Amino acid sequence: QVQLVESGGGVVQAGDSLRLSCAASGRTFSGYTMGWFRQATGKEREFVAAITWITDRTNYADSVKGRFTISRDNAKITVYLQMNSLKPEDTAVYFCGSTQFGEKVELTSLYNYWGQGTQVTVSS
Repeated sequence: QVQLVESGGGVVQAGDSLRLSCAASGRTFSGYTMGWFRQATGKEREFVAAITWITDRTNYADSVKGRFTISRDNAKITVYLQMNSLKPEDTAVYFCGSTQFGEKVELTSLYNYWGQGTQVTVSS
């Protein structure tokens, strides 16, 4: 069993920054990919970024490239999402997920563990 707990969301203005955290527990993550997804009101959950635990390879959605950075801390078993230059369209609930797959990591269906989500609201 895997437990994922997100934190760090909040209400900010356009152009501000936030750092989200996803603390993982319950299993070794050496063979896993950790991903960040978001879901805006009335929309489907969409891929934001992912990092493969053992290789440190990262993937990003085009909409966040150059603004968001995903990273991990092995000792704390925590994944971070640094979000800079936030825009109102970044407003959503952000979820952390884990999958044993290392390819097609943008697919929501590959993730079998999810956190409860953290709200990010960006005002214009």
